[in-house]
Amino acid sequence: MLIFLINRTRAGLTPEQYGQLAERAKAFYASVPAGVAIRGEWAAADYSRNFTLLEAPDVTSVEQMAAPFREFVDVEVIPVNEIKGWTAS
Repeated sequence: MLIFLINRTRAGLTPEQYGQLAERAKAFYASVPAGVAIRGEWAAADYSRNFTLLEAPDVTSVEQMAAPFREFVDVEVIPVNEIKGWTAS
């Protein structure tokens, strides 16, 4: 299943909290959970948010993946479907 994950870093984090967030991100990328594939990642031009397209077994597994980050970021998990067959007119 395809899932769009949107993270927005909370305002007012201390340098220590940013450091903790970075460590959690490094640990995540070092061992992406089995059954989960990152299909693409993007950051907003102003770096206020990041967007990740994941392939995962279900929404629950993505919610569990995002749980350690919720202390520092607001998370939105959106199941999506790929659009096929549309063409420009």
